[in-house]
Amino acid sequence: MAHKRGLARAVVLLLTMALVGGGVYTVVSFVQRSETLVSERCTAAVGPQTAELATDQAVNASLITAVAVQRGLPARAASIALATAMQESKLRNIGHGDQAGPDSRGLFQQRPSQGWGTEAQLMDPYYAANAFYDALVKIPGYESLEITDAAQRVQRSAYPRAYAEHENMGRNFASGLSGQTPGAVQCTLRTPEDRGDPVAVAAELEQAYGTLTTTTEGQTLVVEASGSEAWSVGQWAVANAKGFEVTRVDVGGQSWNRLARDGWQDSDAGDGQVRITVSGVPAG
Repeated sequence: MAHKRGLARAVVLLLTMALVGGGVYTVVSFVQRSETLVSERCTAAVGPQTAELATDQAVNASLITAVAVQRGLPARAASIALATAMQESKLRNIGHGDQAGPDSRGLFQQRPSQGWGTEAQLMDPYYAANAFYDALVKIPGYESLEITDAAQRVQRSAYPRAYAEHENMGRNFASGLSGQTPGAVQCTLRTPEDRGDPVAVAAELEQAYGTLTTTTEGQTLVVEASGSEAWSVGQWAVANAKGFEVTRVDVGGQSWNRLARDGWQDSDAGDGQVRITVSGVPAG
């Protein structure tokens, strides 16, 4: 009898383990499927208008806008640049041209044959953005021109009205990424799988904005900034969250939480700082 009771306990134990294991597998599978179903994207909402970009496009939009901020240019300059880059390259750093301009390269499809720079230079997004702004600021009164007219004066495109299709996107993302509209830019992203590096975030921020005062606290990068600069840096961090494994951004009384996927929410985030937290998940 003792042998039979022991055998029965063993069977019950095995069945219990199987059920628990099956439950864990079911939960894990559900979570994995749920993550796969997340449609990664970034949006910029200003008033009733909302524009949307893919995550890689948002990264380039943040770079182009940060260069304008570093140069002290108005958000209007970034609006013009973003509409131009969307029309020319879909806001992607492409290494080829088209039939009309076979040697065109980069975000703005600038051409070495027209004196924009070497092919290698034009494939550097920072160089390309600065080259565009160098040409833009030479146009008298560009700030008061229609976006499509200003873009055409720089690019001299065969399709001069095409830039108008992207004016709403340009305005919305430029307004948010320049910090003029707090909390405009948000991204919906999957849960990070790798560990982030706050030092790498600091290095990219310095290239984008120039010298910034930063410190690290564990997995959090603290940037000393206030006002529109703080909101520019904060929304830059959201736009770059996928590549740098950013999980949370705190700035000016609001916080963006990647895992919550509920946009910017009121919080106790203080003024004078931007706190950018990256994932602590071990790589691999």
